Amino acid sequence: MLPLPSYESGTMNPGIDLQGTFIETVQSLGIPAGAAKALWMPLPMLIMLVAATVSVLVVVWLERKISAAAQQRIGPEFIGPLGVLAPLADGLKLVFKEDVVPAKSDKLLFTLGPAIVVIPVFLSYLILPFGQNLQITDVSLGIFLWIALSSIAPIGLLMSGYASNNKYSLLGGLRAAAQSISYELPLALSVLAIVMMSNSLSTVDIVNQQAGYGILGWNIWRQPVGFIIFWIAALAECERIPFDLPEAEEELVAGYQTEYSGMKFALFYLGSYVNLTLSALLFAVLYLGGWEFPVSLSVISGLIGVPETTPWLQLIFAAVGIGTTILKAYFLVFLAILMRWTVPRVRIDQLLDLGWKFLLPVSLVNLLVTAGLKLAFPAAFGG
Repeated sequence: MLPLPSYESGTMNPGIDLQGTFIETVQSLGIPAGAAKALWMPLPMLIMLVAATVSVLVVVWLERKISAAAQQRIGPEFIGPLGVLAPLADGLKLVFKEDVVPAKSDKLLFTLGPAIVVIPVFLSYLILPFGQNLQITDVSLGIFLWIALSSIAPIGLLMSGYASNNKYSLLGGLRAAAQSISYELPLALSVLAIVMMSNSLSTVDIVNQQAGYGILGWNIWRQPVGFIIFWIAALAECERIPFDLPEAEEELVAGYQTEYSGMKFALFYLGSYVNLTLSALLFAVLYLGGWEFPVSLSVISGLIGVPETTPWLQLIFAAVGIGTTILKAYFLVFLAILMRWTVPRVRIDQLLDLGWKFLLPVSLVNLLVTAGLKLAFPAAFGG
């Protein structure tokens, strides 16, 4: 985790240097500085890995309960209180299920495919900020890194479909590759408009650029077209209904997942929900102010008469920032789940037409308009 610059009071919260605090605490126990840094390095990555996995269990439970409410039924009830242990039971079942590999499949590619799908999604969590100094690393090219990593997963899907030696799997893999290429371009262009306004590819800088005015400073007001394009493209990248063509059960059995079982299938299942959570978190960071509360925290500190630099108040601000980011993300997850039962699946030709003939030109026009407004009104558009 890199140290971040301090900011003037009243504009944004300078945050807490968790890395420095951890190293000082460990050194006070008599451990050398080098060993303290070595202990710190795997800790944030381990915490993020566990948090992302736990978030999958939460999203799976929400998927079942929200889907049940949309269909006026109860959903899981008896596997733990309100069915909260149902996702854990699913995971344990897949862990102990037999791993079947088709006899005529390409065994190496068949095994590598799920790993290539999941690993880039987890790596993308490196750039996610939950608060000032509350991220694994502040990469100066964070947005570019995320876009690059997101383009790797379709390779794994195509590899899995080809290696399965199944026509349904191959069609699913081809659909996944075509869908990803079609929607990566409008997704990247919509994000580029945010980058242009923020003058930075760093997710921390993008959130800081939205700070100081509460909800009125969020990018969702300055990019009304961009946020719609981003959300549609993100749903397509996550293969959520109405864009679940690569694994459409009525047409392709289960698409590229057809021949998979056990832990390999669990990796696809895990990657899908981790990617959905990642997209919701990135949406919150790019368009909803990230960890910024709807009311500026500097205003709150002024109302209660306590300086922002007070240590206990900074701890409260950090906790509020984490909670705010997660609440914004899970609100978007709720919308994605609700769309599953309100919007019908589109055809593959409609899917590609939407990406190439509508979203791509609109995202290009949005980028050009943003550039023009940035030149005309530099104060309002980050000039």
